[in-house]
Amino acid sequence: MSYIVSARKYRPQTFEDVVGQEQITTTLKRSIENDHIAQAFLFCGPRGVGKTTCARIMAKAVNTGQTENLDQIQEDFSFNIFELDAASNNKVEDMHQLIAQVRIPPQSGKYKIYIIDEVHMLTTQAFNAFLKTLEEPPSYAIFILATTEKHKILPTILSRCQIYDFKRISVADIVKHLQNIAQQEGIQADESALHIVAEKADGALRDALSIFDRLVSFSGNELSYETAVKGLNVLDYDYFFKLTEALLLSDLSQALLILDEILSNGFDGDHFIHGLSSHLRNLLVCKDPKTIRLLELSDRLKKRYFEQASMTPRSFLVNGLTLTAETDVSYAASMNKRLLVEGLLMKMAFLMNLMDGKSFFGDESAEKKKLSEHLGSSLQQNKEIPATTVEQHNKLSEEPPSSKQEDKKIEQVDITEDKTETPPSTPTPSKPSMRLSLEDLEKEVESEMHRPEASKKDDTTEDLGSQGSLEFNQENLHVVWSKFLTVLEEQGNQSLLHSINDKEAVLVDGTVRLIADSQVEASLIEKESLAIRKFLFNALSVEKIELDIQVEENEKKQKVILNAKDKFQRMVQSNPSLKSLVEKLDLELER
Repeated sequence: MSYIVSARKYRPQTFEDVVGQEQITTTLKRSIENDHIAQAFLFCGPRGVGKTTCARIMAKAVNTGQTENLDQIQEDFSFNIFELDAASNNKVEDMHQLIAQVRIPPQSGKYKIYIIDEVHMLTTQAFNAFLKTLEEPPSYAIFILATTEKHKILPTILSRCQIYDFKRISVADIVKHLQNIAQQEGIQADESALHIVAEKADGALRDALSIFDRLVSFSGNELSYETAVKGLNVLDYDYFFKLTEALLLSDLSQALLILDEILSNGFDGDHFIHGLSSHLRNLLVCKDPKTIRLLELSDRLKKRYFEQASMTPRSFLVNGLTLTAETDVSYAASMNKRLLVEGLLMKMAFLMNLMDGKSFFGDESAEKKKLSEHLGSSLQQNKEIPATTVEQHNKLSEEPPSSKQEDKKIEQVDITEDKTETPPSTPTPSKPSMRLSLEDLEKEVESEMHRPEASKKDDTTEDLGSQGSLEFNQENLHVVWSKFLTVLEEQGNQSLLHSINDKEAVLVDGTVRLIADSQVEASLIEKESLAIRKFLFNALSVEKIELDIQVEENEKKQKVILNAKDKFQRMVQSNPSLKSLVEKLDLELER
């Protein structure tokens, strides 16, 4: 069998070849060069980080008396090096045989080195039998103990050894080592794919080499990122980038579809939760320049994380991490695991709405603006513009300079201009009641809603500005209406936008018709009718804009009995200022 696995073929032969343990290898080299060699060493740390490898290199170095170019030394000292597996030789009798061998001096060379691997597997009696020899060994005997579980070793053994703690190998060091091996083997390996291998290895170089061999057998001499993701069955980062964008836009439908695709590919829900937690953690790390060094990813992924982190509020990430942690704890005991994960996405999809107007970490308006510019308006994404109107839509941005100035003027229309004509509300009494009934609040809201209609001027006498240039037809009306919704969102007129977001302007006999869901909604649209007519007039070529607002008739609609809370929520939708009034007066709903 000519094939040799990479973990054996590229096992370090010198201290310089050891990856990621520079502090330990430097200390061992200097102790050998200065002839300050202890008689008992303990190498402890995770698997696959170089404990046994360093023990073998040191065993060869102490007999040659040099630490450089050990791979070129031809002299064989294998008779002076004894390796013992404590996992299978952990009894008192095995220790007695070892002690008997220690009494025999080396036939060639200066030292006899005993390497005991997995020393924590020795029984307490075996440790006690070995203790005296370890404390006072012959001058030619050196013991090197290796273990992954230092806490299981008796304190009396630890006190007689020089302890070296091996650390996990960093992702960057593993990637660099794998690149060197790929170059020697003639393999074209993508850096992003090697990062996936290094992360999967979790700091163990031996595991990374085993994974690398498996992927090379799967993909051949070209190892790409897609091949690594498919071969290792890991979740692609693209899933979490797209999922985060959907959650930031409160697009629950898209988030659930992404989850369904992930589960359909065979991934478990807990795997998804852990991946989402890591993604949110990486975004949070990118928010502060001081913590960027904690991000162990390829340059391509770092760039994507920086871009998304700049648009993501810190409060969203913190609350998201809290929700994923709670879901992770509840996942094992859940009877419906998929529903639990979907509930997590439902909560996260509305985090941005809950934070609207309330910031836990300072003003986040800049981040929301940057998010809107990068991802675009969710309204524009959900509305489909017919292909026949694309050319006319482009015409809005390709008109002569005079028309562009008019368009600029259109975009600067004050949507709430009609609100200046609204009479001031009734002054608050000097001694307000600290507990108002729901009926009183309803009466006050109804009067507030009908008051503008009594004092409203004749719309025909209002100056609507200059006439637009687009032909007055249904297709152009659809384009201009979509643009009007975008202007409302940019100006922050959430009250009107909420009322007409799902409405379609229909041209009927020269009149623009809007269908409202309720009389309350129709009243709100009517109050803003001047702004709507003004925007349409400045974009379309028509002498007069007639606006017909109708209430949807549904004979099958049954009367719904609402409780006090539901009534109050509907009142707040029609008049958002009511909520702030209730909060300022510290009012409570009647039960």
